[in-house]
Amino acid sequence: MTTVNRLRPRRSCLAVPGSNPRFLEKAQGLPADQVFLDLEDACAPLAKPEARHTIVKFLNEGDWTGKTRVVRVNDWTTEWTYRDVVTVVEGAGPNLDCIMLPKVQDAQQVVALDLLLTQIEKTMGFEVGRIGIEAQIENARGLNNVNEIAQASQRVETIIFGPADFMASINMKSLVVGEQPPGYPADAYHYILMKILMAARANDLQAIDGPYLQIRNVDGYREVARRAAALGFDGKWVLHPGQVEASNEIFSPSQEDFDHAELILDAYDYYTSEAGGKKGSAMLGDEMIDEASRKMALVISGKGRAAGMRRTGKFEIPEG
Repeated sequence: MTTVNRLRPRRSCLAVPGSNPRFLEKAQGLPADQVFLDLEDACAPLAKPEARHTIVKFLNEGDWTGKTRVVRVNDWTTEWTYRDVVTVVEGAGPNLDCIMLPKVQDAQQVVALDLLLTQIEKTMGFEVGRIGIEAQIENARGLNNVNEIAQASQRVETIIFGPADFMASINMKSLVVGEQPPGYPADAYHYILMKILMAARANDLQAIDGPYLQIRNVDGYREVARRAAALGFDGKWVLHPGQVEASNEIFSPSQEDFDHAELILDAYDYYTSEAGGKKGSAMLGDEMIDEASRKMALVISGKGRAAGMRRTGKFEIPEG
């Protein structure tokens, strides 16, 4: 199995209909971390066969520099899945980073996709194991099995919350995807998001929040995205170019937090060294830092570096 960095930047995950060449062309110029070309809900049944070939063409001929390239296939309960995977991976495997599998309900569905990918890679002479899997949780059964799903394959990179189908599957009384249902005084999504996040983190995977369908309501998008970011999610879907900038901003640390995290890491390295006195903890200004501080700083620093941030200050070794 090929060793691949599964923790790619995914602050903004742009959905693009695989059957729309104009949108596929435009997506290449947008500053989204990830673009997924969709063969599922964004493609009408009659358009799916041709969309597969359109996606292959754009993956092979387009300029996706700096973006994680993903294709969302149809789920295993349909008649389209195997042909989606075979056509796209055989046709554009070297220019594809991940396959997104929607409506995942149990670990066996991930295993089946892993096996099919391995067969294609071996047949085509591609690197075995390079293409990742993104698992989308969209109903109660999938959520109940999310820990097993997260462990089902070394290819799995992300666990994604699919709110629209999930809301329908549990009869939630709201017609606005991502908004709180009327009559419930707390956050109706907290348990769902936390369960997905725990499964992801326990297996060193990324957790991604799903779409917000009121695409022109950027303030609403920001509010929902901040909720997921506050919990620790790595990114969120974007359905419209106007949401990309908001998502990139919300899922990146502030410059102040990034600078402080870098400072903690430098200071901790110094104070635990021979020159710094081999201390297990030390004062950084008015703040005590220790190994736990270092771990927290690594998270913020890692997100900032992935977003291309540069520090604006440096650690000064104290005199005397």
